Amino acid sequence: MKKNNLSLRKMRKKIFEKFKLKSTVRFRPLMVSFGAFLICAAVILSGFGAGGSRNAELQEFEAGKVADRDVIADRTVSYIDKPATQLRLEAEQRLVPAVFIFSLFITQEIQNQYRHFVDFSENQFDMRISADAYYLALQAEYPGCFSRETADAVYRSPARVNLLEEGGTLLHTVLEKGLFAVPQAGMENYNPDTIELFRDDGAGTEHERIAIKDIVTKENLPDAIEAYLSLSSYSSNFSAVALRLISPFLSENVLFSAEDTDRNLEEVRRQVKPVVRDIVRGDRVIRKGFIVGSDDLARLSALNISASRRSPRNIAGQFFLLVFVYVLFFLLLRPEVTGRILEEREIYFIEILAFAYVVGSVLITSVSLPLESVPCSVFIPTALAIMLPALLIGQSAAIAMAVVLPLASLAAGAFDLSAYMFAVISGFSAAFILQTAERRMDLIKAGFINAAVNCLAMAAILLYTQTFSFNFVPILFWAAFNGIFSGMLVLGILPLFEQVLNSATTFRLIELSDLNNPILKRLLTVAPGTYSHSVMVANLAESACQEIGANALLARVGAYYHDIGKMDQPDYFIENQSAYNKHVDINPRLSATVIRSHVKIGVEKARAMGLPPAVIDIIAQHHGNSVITWFYNEAVKKEGQVNIEDFTYPGTPPRSRESAVVMLADVVEAAVRSLKKPSSARIEKFVQELIMGKFNMGQLSDSELTFRDLETIKKAFVKVLAGHYHSRIEYPKLKEAANE
Repeated sequence: MKKNNLSLRKMRKKIFEKFKLKSTVRFRPLMVSFGAFLICAAVILSGFGAGGSRNAELQEFEAGKVADRDVIADRTVSYIDKPATQLRLEAEQRLVPAVFIFSLFITQEIQNQYRHFVDFSENQFDMRISADAYYLALQAEYPGCFSRETADAVYRSPARVNLLEEGGTLLHTVLEKGLFAVPQAGMENYNPDTIELFRDDGAGTEHERIAIKDIVTKENLPDAIEAYLSLSSYSSNFSAVALRLISPFLSENVLFSAEDTDRNLEEVRRQVKPVVRDIVRGDRVIRKGFIVGSDDLARLSALNISASRRSPRNIAGQFFLLVFVYVLFFLLLRPEVTGRILEEREIYFIEILAFAYVVGSVLITSVSLPLESVPCSVFIPTALAIMLPALLIGQSAAIAMAVVLPLASLAAGAFDLSAYMFAVISGFSAAFILQTAERRMDLIKAGFINAAVNCLAMAAILLYTQTFSFNFVPILFWAAFNGIFSGMLVLGILPLFEQVLNSATTFRLIELSDLNNPILKRLLTVAPGTYSHSVMVANLAESACQEIGANALLARVGAYYHDIGKMDQPDYFIENQSAYNKHVDINPRLSATVIRSHVKIGVEKARAMGLPPAVIDIIAQHHGNSVITWFYNEAVKKEGQVNIEDFTYPGTPPRSRESAVVMLADVVEAAVRSLKKPSSARIEKFVQELIMGKFNMGQLSDSELTFRDLETIKKAFVKVLAGHYHSRIEYPKLKEAANE
């Protein structure tokens, strides 16, 4: 029952991991790619760059010169008169009033200051001080604010308390109407007659339009106060001193709001309707013998733009073609086609490359080409866009790109049939010529091969299209230059993308396979047994991968680094032990913990070194989630009942053929060492048992290895091991010494 529960937990874990892998790795790139597709489609369907000949007719006429022929409108066209629209916009903007904000805080602060003045004066009056003393008290409290004449007028007034109250009433009137702070410059850009005033009384905001001639500023404050006095029944004593009494307390409480004014201007700009003009079919747009004006050129331009504008049916058809290419693009990048699940950054890289290719082809089509009758794809480095995925991701992805990219440019309207055929041939050539590349300089060689293929393809296209013979040489030159330039550019930028994508390219794997690599030299020093084991595993894995058609170089590199996690505690692993076994003196559970940890430590070291993910996967998966049987059995003997997960490796079963081969090579190489007198027949039988043991434990379920592959791997292992452990001749002297 316990065994069944364990199997059920493992099955649930496997299903969850698969679901999580598909959901997290696929959903986000899909959404990003869909957004990129919509942007690309919008650029293409907008007709950007589609009218290279649109201005041909415009160039025949020039403003201020006499037209030498008539231009008659062959259709009814409506167009936007941009100069008139601009005049309307400027007029509408000038009608926008400047916005001012009534500051309740400033108003209350001024009133509080005046109230303090009134209280101060009444206190002085209550002390029955003299006029001189009152003036001095005012100077002490409000230095420089009141003149002697104003102080005497207030002091000697028979109803001086009422006079101060009248000052408060007038001050309230002025503040309620508002004292405006008008900017010295910029007001000429707004409505010349009115301003807009916003008041916030705490309960809500009110706004009103006020004529500019009616606003009060410090410049016209005396006239405003005189008007206020004439409209109300103020005493004559107060009227004589009113302006001088309240002026020290007055400051602008209505302030200009540039932010609100700009917001109103922006709203007006959005709402301004363009000026639409009509050209009726049969109208004479340009008159022969008359001077051409700017309005005539504008009408002619509108007529030409209308002629090149596509119908909705045409746009819909092109959009569905692009959708078809987009769907095809993702179908060709499925794991069933590429051979593996692409990483998120690899998908982003392909999307960016595709976007740049299609948009770049549209842009190049929009400019005048240096040669006539030449396919525009000659000036587009298709080979570059195919070589990079071939090297960084794989040949399957490169072939998919070779199919999709030219087709996308054809659907976008950038390519005609000749340009499409040249791009397809150049792309497929680039996808296949890199199969045998092992050195970076092979990229230059690939560029020259692609140049030769380009020339042959272009020659066939020129003959088919019956191009004039005098154009052959320059067009073929550009076709050859396309291939050579692509190869050189790939050579220059490939190291950058190798680092960005952390890809396991052939060149990078060859560099990592150098046994003089510092980490491998350190492995030889601290764990010579592990080093020897790793080299032997690499030989086995490489031989087997060559036989089944897997990536032999990746398997070799993965085997070299698969046990680097043992460097921290080499003496706990049997291949590094001479006479004393440390596990004899420690608990089996602790021994299993040490053994299990080398996988996690190896992955951490690999990530710190920046090894490619494909190599890290081999390190993480070379034991799968198998059980450390010996220590598990020992623990059962001592403890009776133990949790099997404590004796299980923390990795996952191999998900690639290379990882699976390294796993098998690892277990075979370690186990065959224990054979006494290892003959070919005994080795073959032993290897068969080991491989089927891994198969029966479910460690090969996700690796896509077939039974035929397993049989081929077994034979490859036996061949290498039989050569390594072949029988040796027993020399006589050695025999005699042994007998003695």
